[in-house]
Amino acid sequence: MPLPRLAITAGEPAGIGPELLIQLAATPLAASLVAITDRGLLERAAARCGLDIELVDDDGSMQTARRPGTLRLRHTPLAVEEVPGQPDPRNARHVLDTLIAAADGCIAGRYDAVVTAPLQKSSINDAGIRFSGHTEFFAERAHAEVVMMLASPDLRVALATTHMPLAAVPAAITPTLLTRVLRIVHAELQRKFGIAEPRIAVLGINPHAGEGGHLGCEEIDTVIPTLEALRGEGMHLLGPLPADTAFVPAQRQRYDAVLAMYHDQALPVLKSEAFDRTVNLTLGLPFVRTSVDHGTALDLAGTGTADPASLIAAANLAMRLVHRSNEGRGTGQ
Repeated sequence: MPLPRLAITAGEPAGIGPELLIQLAATPLAASLVAITDRGLLERAAARCGLDIELVDDDGSMQTARRPGTLRLRHTPLAVEEVPGQPDPRNARHVLDTLIAAADGCIAGRYDAVVTAPLQKSSINDAGIRFSGHTEFFAERAHAEVVMMLASPDLRVALATTHMPLAAVPAAITPTLLTRVLRIVHAELQRKFGIAEPRIAVLGINPHAGEGGHLGCEEIDTVIPTLEALRGEGMHLLGPLPADTAFVPAQRQRYDAVLAMYHDQALPVLKSEAFDRTVNLTLGLPFVRTSVDHGTALDLAGTGTADPASLIAAANLAMRLVHRSNEGRGTGQ
């Protein structure tokens, strides 16, 4: 049986991504791993990690087995050689080219999924290219409406808003936004995770979910009416719940996923308990995309000591989602 073909992007050349990719290739992961990056970058990363990796130009053929330590490559050249720990805006175009190749390859069916190592958003913006993150980039490339989710073995958290200032969040939380996001999360929990009747906990925007309007009226004016309307469509929605108690064990038994209203509302909980096992997942794309849940760790770049656990978890989740998708097509779902 052919192995799933995972396109792996190395992210920021001066960060830990290339070294994580090399360490991933050294594992016995049962997937055809196709690195989309610069050959020399990977060779130097392998030397820093003290690992022997066999790089083979990707010819697009299917594999039925892969030896640990082998890695297929779609060579995408750097503009300048990397200096670990020092991002160079001249390599911004290289980073974007790797994302384009991965996304377009998935859309064309050449890859089954894309797994991304961390990049440095500031370096891309310093090159004069507006860039807010992987999630937004892939959404635009695929012409899709998407939702960011982070998933650990024990908890799934989706975000109503992602990379925006906290002061802009209340105005961004509209009935239209919440309806779109919750419909995507509901559908993807069914499609990607096989949950027939998903239970979604929705957090309030304000402390204590507004406390009846005494700590803010967004829940009364926007969140509650939207949830009532979606319950009328058959969705099982809890809330709005106060964020400070939504993650206690007794509450977790009641839901399959949480919708947080902004980036830092729920992610500290997730990362504090499962940082090395958490995966960033983009819902709503026409292909599977997973990623690490951390940044470029410039202080560790070049040392060969960065922990690859999150990238390995991302690759494993991508494989599971690809297999589930294939099984769904096989049964006519």
